[in-house]
Amino acid sequence: MLVGYARVSTQEQNLQPQLDVLTQAGCQKQFLEKASGAQRDRPELARALEYMRPGDTLVVWKLDRLARSLKQLIETVETLDARGIGFRSLTEAIDTTSAGGKLVFHLFGALAEFERAMIRERTRAGLASARSRGRVGGRPRSLGTDDLEMAKTLLANPEITVEQVAARLRVAPSTLYRYLPGGRAALEPGNR
Repeated sequence: MLVGYARVSTQEQNLQPQLDVLTQAGCQKQFLEKASGAQRDRPELARALEYMRPGDTLVVWKLDRLARSLKQLIETVETLDARGIGFRSLTEAIDTTSAGGKLVFHLFGALAEFERAMIRERTRAGLASARSRGRVGGRPRSLGTDDLEMAKTLLANPEITVEQVAARLRVAPSTLYRYLPGGRAALEPGNR
């Protein structure tokens, strides 16, 4: 059985063009979703996958209707394959129920893995190059030594709250606690 899945990202968008194409492709059952592709929790996709049986094929108008990222797409299609369910994307002419379609899909997967490896290599090389020049990566510190001393001085006064000190230093209270674990209690004699 061909099972269609159509998705739009917002409530204002129209599903009808996708439904027309899925109907022309021969989908006997269709599941419709109005949700962002970035969302992992898509109830209608879950219902479609639960509905399907081995030998069925999930059909979408375009690859980006099923998944936002290549990684998410590959994971979903591998899950379908493990259950004996095929996958077809009409726009990209990918059909994993055929040998050629599986080859194209696996080439996509290999290219995605290659791209991830290249990004890792470039990142490592860039960090090593920066370290060799004495540069340290990461976000700059939110509080300098002077700020930290001011915070300690202010917190020595029990009438001033951590929230007030954080506001004065223009940081979140959680940032102040990160620099002073235990807050005011850490400043008491014997805890320093």
